[in-house]
Amino acid sequence: MTHKARKRFGQNFLHDQAIIARIIASIHPQEDDRLVEIGPGRGAITLPLLQRAGRLDVVELDRDLVGPLQAQCAGVGELAVHNVDALKFDFCTLATSGPLRIVGNLPYNISTPLLFHLLAQHSCIQDMHFMLQKEVVERMAAAPDNGQYGRLSVMLQYRCEVYHLFNIGPGAFTPAPRVESSFVRLVPHTSPPVRVNDESVFAQLVRQAFSQRRKTLRNTLRDMLEEESIRELGIDPAARAETLTLGDFAALANRAQTRIPD
Repeated sequence: MTHKARKRFGQNFLHDQAIIARIIASIHPQEDDRLVEIGPGRGAITLPLLQRAGRLDVVELDRDLVGPLQAQCAGVGELAVHNVDALKFDFCTLATSGPLRIVGNLPYNISTPLLFHLLAQHSCIQDMHFMLQKEVVERMAAAPDNGQYGRLSVMLQYRCEVYHLFNIGPGAFTPAPRVESSFVRLVPHTSPPVRVNDESVFAQLVRQAFSQRRKTLRNTLRDMLEEESIRELGIDPAARAETLTLGDFAALANRAQTRIPD
């Protein structure tokens, strides 16, 4: 399949056969898995996924890739192409016969908002396997007191177990990106690892805490919590967000929920 990569779609097409084989082995697709691929591009992993599962849904925004992809996979299995923007797609509509296994080489320019879009649909997802910018994966898996730890770390780890599987060099893609990539597995928790009374308050508090990373909690959360309330939870109001655990954020959100107007 010949198709010139389009910068506006953030396209970098995977071509390294050794990396493709390693990706397929990591996903370990099974017959009748409810697989969904985001951004199939030229079909580097589409065909092997379809061969193993027998059925595959793909979400592809670039309409010029749809016809060649369908031709490439003709007669292999049941391929359903959704020519839509993944950021606006309701993935749970595809979970008609079981939870989804979502895979893809996510466009780096929309990877973070797309991850949050998928987190909002976690209830219909079994697992996710993505190629992403290495820096993004490091942020996803980061622990407190790490420079990479931030809002993405907290919100993802609240919803999922994060496994940084392996790194992928720029040469595995055409055109080669200017950054190194990583392959990551996300497995939604059966139930969150911490108790959160109101998830919207939790999300707001985490966003606000990291809005100005160099400021202390007494400053970033002053609209949500009084300094004394923070101290009563055993958390130093002079601390910065990057030092807090997932449990700390949950405790702060549960204390703050009654102070936020409807």
